[in-house]
Parts: sequence; C-alpha cells; structure tokens
Amino acid sequence: MTTSTATATGMPAVRPYESYVYAYPHKTAYRPLPDRPALRELWAAEPKNALSLYLHIPFCEVRCGFCNLFTRIGAPEELTTRYLDALDRQAVAVRDALGDEDPVRFAAAAFGGGTPTFLTAGELERLCDIAEKRMGADLLAVPLSVETSPSTATADRLAVLADRGTTRVSIGVQSFVDEEARAAVRPQRRAEVEAAFGRIRDARIPVLNIDLIYGIDGQTERTWLTSLDAALAWRPEELYLYPLYVRPLTGLHRLGAAGTGPEAEALEQAAWDEQRLRFYAVGRDHLLAHGYEQVSMRMFRRTDAPQEGPEDYACQTDGMIGLGCGARSYTAALHYSFDYAVDMREIRSIIDRFTTTEDFSRAEVGRYVDAAETRRRHLLQSLLQAAGLPLDDYRARFGTDPHEDFPAELTRFADRGWLDARAPEGLLRLSPLGLAHSDALGPALFSPGVRAAMAAYERK
Repeated sequence: MTTSTATATGMPAVRPYESYVYAYPHKTAYRPLPDRPALRELWAAEPKNALSLYLHIPFCEVRCGFCNLFTRIGAPEELTTRYLDALDRQAVAVRDALGDEDPVRFAAAAFGGGTPTFLTAGELERLCDIAEKRMGADLLAVPLSVETSPSTATADRLAVLADRGTTRVSIGVQSFVDEEARAAVRPQRRAEVEAAFGRIRDARIPVLNIDLIYGIDGQTERTWLTSLDAALAWRPEELYLYPLYVRPLTGLHRLGAAGTGPEAEALEQAAWDEQRLRFYAVGRDHLLAHGYEQVSMRMFRRTDAPQEGPEDYACQTDGMIGLGCGARSYTAALHYSFDYAVDMREIRSIIDRFTTTEDFSRAEVGRYVDAAETRRRHLLQSLLQAAGLPLDDYRARFGTDPHEDFPAELTRFADRGWLDARAPEGLLRLSPLGLAHSDALGPALFSPGVRAAMAAYERK
C-alpha cells in the first residue's frame, strides 16, 4: 500500500495525510457571530433527549511536540480554581438555556483537554459535580470517558473517577521506546507508563484506551511493533493508532522550521507518507491478528470488550453541549465555541478571558450549518467509520440518496478504489484502501465554503 495506489486508474496521486477529520466543519471555519444569538433561542426547538456532554480542561503538565490542541502548560496562581468557577457559571447559564419545557437527558459524557487529570482529586470531584448537579447528567448511568496522562494518572485521581462512574480512560503513550518519546518532544519513560497502566487496572475502570503514534523520527517497523506489543501486553479494550502530523505553531514544526527547499521537502514528504502508510498497515494487521476489530482508520476495539459508547447517541444527528473555553457545541443549525488558538500566548489570553466572563448566555464564535452542509456532515462522519453508511438511514433523514447529493465525490472515491464494491446492498462502505486514506477522503468532502473559510483563517 503506497501513495502510488491512487494512480492505478490513471488519476492524479493524492497525499494520504491531509488532515484528521474528527468534526465538521473544523473550528478554523468558525468566525465571531455578529448577532451573538441567545442559547435559549438556539436550543428551543432542538431535541434534548440524547445529548452528549463534554467538559474541557485546557491544562497539561507538558506540551508534546506534535500537539496543536487548545491547552496551556501549568496553571499558576490558583488558575484551576478560577477556571472551575467559570465552568460552573457557564454550566448554570447553559442548563437554564436548555429549559424545562422538554425533558433534558444526556446519553454520554466526556472530560477532555488538555489533560483533565491535571486537576487534583478534589478538583475532579468538583468537575463531576458540575456535570451532575449543574447540568443534570447522571454520570453513574451513562458512559463517561476521561483523558489522562502517565504522570497524572495517580491512584487518588483514578479513585475519584471510578467512584463517579467513569467507564473509559484514554491515555496518550505514543511510544514505549524512550528515544522515540523524546523525538516527539514527550518527556516520559516506559517505566512511568507501565506504572500508570497498573494503577488504571487497579481502579477497575472498564475500558482502557491506549494512544500510539507512527511516523516518529527514527521509528522503524521493529520499534513500532515493540510499542504495539507493549500495549497489547495490557490487553487494552481499545487502541488508537495515530499518524504523526507536524502542524503549524507546534513544537515539532518550530524544530523543523528552517526547511530544505521545495524539491527536497516534497521528496521527504513523499517518503514520510510512504512510511506512515506502511506502518499503518503493519499496525492494523497486527491488531487484527491479536483479536481486535477495526472501527475506523484510527480506532481498534478488542472483540470481547464491553461497548463503551452510548447505544442511542449518534454524532451525525444528536446535539452536543460543550463546556469550557476549548469545547464546541452543536445544534442542528449552528456549531459554536469560544475563540481558537494554538500559540501558547494566545491560548493563555483566551483562558484568562474565559475565567473573567460572567455572562455565558450567548454564542460568541461559530458557523451556521445549512441543509447541504448537514447532508455533507452526515455522509462524512458515517463514511469514515469502518461500518459504513446504511443508505436507508440517509434516505430516511434527508429524503434523497447520497449518490444523488454527492455524485462527483463518490464517483471519484470509487474510481480510486476507496469504496467497497463488495459491501452488502444498501451499505456505502470504505474499502481497506479507502480506510487507509481516510485523512485524504475526509477533507475531500469539505464544501467550497468551508474550504475558503479555513484557508482565510489567520493562525494564532
């Protein structure tokens, strides 16, 4: 499997790693909302019986070289207390905006970041109280996923999470080879990682997810297998395999900012793409051979693992409530959040503004989503899953067929061999080659309007 596979039909080659599409439209397509719509009006007619709740904690003990998430290093001068105070005020305002005319029910919850376990055990208790007492989420009754790191997965923090109903802990390891961890600007040692796994298993949280990265400088197929086998030794219920990206304003980007000229850079990029595709295939095949099923390009689940996600929440159709300055919320017509940045100074400024905000009753930054974008989002988020898109589901929601709505895109994908010609009738599904090229296929479905907004975004 190489980048040349796309040229088998005479079509131009494509880069397999354009971008990771985890939400659509991307936040770089958001803009300040001049009308600052009231949340009560935005949510008045929305279904509220299967919402997802996300609480964002924008703090980490270190910032990895590849990270472009909205997070800052450390939290001086009682900043976590001020942040939780603001989160509490926001939760009160949002819950009030949801109203009580219709039942409000959360089908899933997640704490992300940043690193939520950067908070102390006592602060994690308060975070859970905000989700339960302010928002009304029953954390003991719904799936609750929490992100952590090796150094912050301490016994007291994990005990709080287990007691409050956490069903899944996701821990970023990236590599079990110390030299590779250093190359990714992630200061950790394997012994520290293994100790964290032991504490997580002792806490008896049902699902352990381990994140690994391929494409790190100096990584070989042998060391990649070393990391995979080290993770498998703990029999994690889930594994995410991420290709390394070097994004603007990140530590790795700054390290390589000098450049080597356009021609040399193009050759280096092509070789790196080939390596990442090869390592992806090695990782995928290794996990499939060890009792895992593929859920998406990145996600693999142990076949006998409990189902962590909610049975009745679908990101294509149901709403999301995001609390915190890096969180986004979704209604049918508007996706909204706070300002977005990668540069540390900008992030600090946004966090400071969040902690001093008193009125959280209006949406400040976002993007309106029309009927055409809703169709596009449904197709994109369904097709990037290994299970594919049941055509009847799409027809029932929109009254049309995706082949009618997106003929050019789906024809192009079929010509590239990205669609599974052997899928059962009524199912639109990616082929193994298509799954491998998810990070090219996803961006190819972006609308011209979203592309233009993203291109015009001024990085900060």
